[in-house]
Amino acid sequence: MTDATQKLTHEVEKQMLDKNLFMICRRLNPNALSTLSTGYHIRNCREDELDIWKDMPFDDPEDAEKYRGYMSNYFSRVYAKKGRLFYERCIFVCDDQDRPIATAFIWKAYDAFNTIHWLKVVKGQEGRGVGRALLSVIMKALKAKDYPVYLHTQPDSYRAIKLYADFGFELLSDPIIGSRKNDIEACLPILEKYMTHIAFKKLTCTKAPKYFLRKLEEKQDNEF
Repeated sequence: MTDATQKLTHEVEKQMLDKNLFMICRRLNPNALSTLSTGYHIRNCREDELDIWKDMPFDDPEDAEKYRGYMSNYFSRVYAKKGRLFYERCIFVCDDQDRPIATAFIWKAYDAFNTIHWLKVVKGQEGRGVGRALLSVIMKALKAKDYPVYLHTQPDSYRAIKLYADFGFELLSDPIIGSRKNDIEACLPILEKYMTHIAFKKLTCTKAPKYFLRKLEEKQDNEF
């Protein structure tokens, strides 16, 4: 890859990261569920692994270092005030040497509604069904009363968006979600470009529940 091409690629990635998308799942599609392959197991994040968790969203070690302060602040603002609840909720998928290779968990944002936080499979472990199996674990643990479930994402996570859609998530179409602009109109062409034709055509849009929007209007901090 030439320097010019690499610069353009980074600029495109930055533009994608600067855009917000929101999704809702009103009921689970059981046909999307799967199980972990042999050699992987699931356990909770331990206190001595917090730095591992903070670095997992970033494929590049330099990015992990760059955003360590952001991740630390996010942890302090959203999770630390709940005591040990983070460690009771935060799940790792580990390999046969007990090394964390994926993470995700359900978090009740603002003590009001369930959200999916920080779904990530580390580079090198993608494409092996780990993300689907992990999402299956956390979604199956929910009861009917725990729905709907929400999440925030960006268009560069188009593979994850396809996975979410398989499980029953729909894109929210409201222009504003709390304090953030919902960039769905700008993101749909991006998703159409990078997703397969079949996956893109399966995406559906819906309006957010009014109580959800009202609750977010009261909040300045983002908890999902």
